[in-house]
Formats: sequence, structure tokens, C-alpha cells
Amino acid sequence: MSETQSTDRREFLKTGLLSATVAAGAESFARPTHAQADTQPRETKVQVEYEGFSRFQPSRGNDPDGDYYIGKLVPGFRKLEEGPAPFVAPDLKKLPYTIKNGVKEFHLVAQQVRQEFLPGYPMVVWGFNGSMPGPTIEVNQGDRVRIIVHNELPEKTTVHWHGFELPIQQDGASTLTQNPIQPGKSFVYEFDIHEEGTFFYHTHVAMQEAFGMVGWFIVHPRKAFDPPVDRDFGLIFQNFHIKPNQTISDSWSMDWNWHTINGRSGPLTTPLVVKHGERVRIRILNFAPMQHHPIHLHGHTFWVTGHEGARIPKSAWIPRNTELIAVAQASNFEFIANNPGDWMFHCHMTHHMMNHMVKHVGPRLRTNSDVDDYLNNLDSRPAVIANRADPGFETPGYPQGMKGMSMSKEFMEAIWARREVKGMRSTALMSIKGLMTSLRVLPDDLYERVVNTDEDIPKGAILEEIVNRFGDRSTYAPAPMMHNHNS
Repeated sequence: MSETQSTDRREFLKTGLLSATVAAGAESFARPTHAQADTQPRETKVQVEYEGFSRFQPSRGNDPDGDYYIGKLVPGFRKLEEGPAPFVAPDLKKLPYTIKNGVKEFHLVAQQVRQEFLPGYPMVVWGFNGSMPGPTIEVNQGDRVRIIVHNELPEKTTVHWHGFELPIQQDGASTLTQNPIQPGKSFVYEFDIHEEGTFFYHTHVAMQEAFGMVGWFIVHPRKAFDPPVDRDFGLIFQNFHIKPNQTISDSWSMDWNWHTINGRSGPLTTPLVVKHGERVRIRILNFAPMQHHPIHLHGHTFWVTGHEGARIPKSAWIPRNTELIAVAQASNFEFIANNPGDWMFHCHMTHHMMNHMVKHVGPRLRTNSDVDDYLNNLDSRPAVIANRADPGFETPGYPQGMKGMSMSKEFMEAIWARREVKGMRSTALMSIKGLMTSLRVLPDDLYERVVNTDEDIPKGAILEEIVNRFGDRSTYAPAPMMHNHNS
């Protein structure tokens, strides 16, 4: 292994320099930077270069067979002895528990839920404890758990603990293993957990699954995984078919037009905000009724380190930037966040990159007309314009641009009110739709401004500063300020 240089993180951010003398021969970060004080300094020493791979700039490494190629075994800032990093599923709560005679006891309530997919778009779905997906159950390897399920649905149900190797009577596989939980009744599941990893719970009534009844069940290992991560995120991808004049999903549908991540559609999906140089784990569960999801991360290459079955041995990890996740499967990604910016993170199925999608019926025959005008006077119809004067019609297949959803002032204020989006381009959230979110990789001082202050940060200010420090300012054009309210 080549000799490497360690440097203090605070000094790195002050000077904007990477390691200047690395025996491996890797070049230092040559992009323009600005000297910035670290408002939340890290006291620990961090290693910058690992056999040609850099913690702080896009790089590969010297040897595809090496331990540090594309950051494979590069640790985060968190020390191994600190234990696993906290698990965070944005926009979802954790299910509280009490300890009774050494058993962790949870209460899970199956019920109808009113879930706002987008501001002003409340949908009626089914979930647990007032949430869809349900709250996260988080335990440790070796725990014994007791989960009391209360059924507030109008029909019978059961709950399955997906992936656990438990006694047959606790499996929740509908009438195969138990008598269903009748409306207004409860059932006690109790079992020991010898596994560790990424699991989930869900109803075992098929149409109830299509209505959204699922939640994370995370088991932290008795011995923390090495290399340790600084961030541990969880995202649940789901699809629904809800007609334009409805708020209830058609669970019998074979197609889907609403797409959610942790119960929200883009642009209401909450960005994942991390610090530059951190090691990040993202767990993704596909709980769509019948559609697979090729998940793509911009700007980074990740290692697939685990699935819903178990953690993968390091020798079998695979580097990817797009991972196909099938129905009822989960995949874990790990990577070093070494490329600052606001990066798109999304399903690459084209119909999953849209909201409230309805059938495309071709060019509009009545331009500048509103359906409300017709509904107000059914005896009058707007005139049909069929001359196709638009020169675009000379190109077969035109038009293919999607007609945007209406975004009121209240809608825009709601999506821009969150701290996680502060300082993004004014047009950023126009491109986040359906099964789309973003990964924000921020230097420590910018992370502090976005996450830990109440500063009113102008739209575009954070990304522009990142371009100034790490890119070529002459090639960047700021976005037009389309909305002046609630920066």
C-alpha cells in the first residue's frame, strides 16, 4: 500500500487545498477554491488520499483490485467504536417503544391515512400510526421484540415481518400461519432477532399492499459494519393509480400515475443533505405493486453493499451508478460524497419521472382554452384549431414535452419552506418530479448555513458558491428568479 498523507479537516476547508504531496502520485485538487473557515470543525484527523482515490474530489484510484478503488473501503469521519450511524428516513417518524421485562414493546396501528403527496394534493391511503409508509421500527441485533398490532381498518389484516427468520406462528403470512386480525381487534407478535440489516414490515393482504401498508424495520448490527458510515438514509419507493378526479388509489389497476418516496412526490421529496467527504449509505426499498425501479445517482459512483437478505461480503460488492431494484427488494448503496453540488437521484423509468401522469393524446386542438369555460356553459365549445401552424409538427412525434402541473403561490411556498432546499437554484425543483429527489453534497460551512441556521438564503446562492469554489464560474449561468416569495 502506498504511503498517504493525513491532514486536518479544518485546515483543508480554510485553505481549499487537498494533499499537496502524496506518495501515490495523485494530483491535488486543481479547481478554483475560496478560503473558508469551518464553522463546525472536525477535531479528528482525516486521510485525504487512498491509493489514488481522493475523499474530496471525483477520482477512481490506481487499482480496480485495490481496497480503496472508487472509495470502496474508505471510512467516514465517524469512528468505528461509536457504533452505527443513526438511521434517517426523511419525512417518516420512528415508532416508539417501551421495555418490559427485557422485551422492546411496540404498538403498531393499521388504519386509513390522509397523506399529502404534494402541497394541496391529499390522498386517502392505508398505512400505520397515521403515516404512509408507516413509522420505522429500529432495533439492535439480539433484541427480543413484542409488536402489538391494532387493526383500525374496516377489514381483516395481518402483518408480515419481511426477511426475518422467526417462528412460523409469528410470520404474519395471512391465513397460512394465523387467524387474521379482525377490525377492532389486536394481535401480539413476539420474536427474537438474530439477524442484522435492512428489513421491512407490511400487510399480507395484496390489495392492502397496493394501498401503501409498509414500513422500515432496521436492525443495527451487534458489531458495527466496517468501514463506518457517517450517514444512513432510507427511502421507500411506491406507485399508485389515482385518477384525476379521485383521491383514492385504484388498487386493481395495472398502471400507475402517482409515484412517492417516503410518501411524497417530487418536488416535495426531501433532499438528502450531507457534508463533503462523508461516507454515505442509502437504503432503498421498492414497494411498488408491480413495477421495478432502475435507481440512478448523478455525480457519484456507489458500491452495492447489501440487500434485504443480508450485507454482501466485501469481495462481492459491485460499483454502479444505476441499480435495478425489483418489487419487494431493497438495496444498500455506499459511497464517499466527494463531488460537491446538488445531484439528482431518481428512478430512470420515464413514466416514473412525472406526477399525476395521464394519457398523452397528442397536440391540443383548442389552444388557450380552459375546460372550466366549457363546464360553465355546456352549450358552447371552444373552436377547434386544426391548421397545425407550429413548425414543430414537421418533426414526427412532436410534441413530447410534458404539460406542467399547476403550481400556485401556496404550492411554491410550501416546497421552498424546508431548510433542506435552501440555496438551490430557483428552477431546481421544477426538475424534481415523481420518483425523484436530490443529494446535496456541501462543504462544512455551507452545510451549517443550510441545516443548522435560520438564515434566509437566497435561491441559487449555495450552488453558485459551490461553482465558485470547485468549478469554472465562466461556464455557469444563474437561473432566473421565477418566484420572489419565500426564498
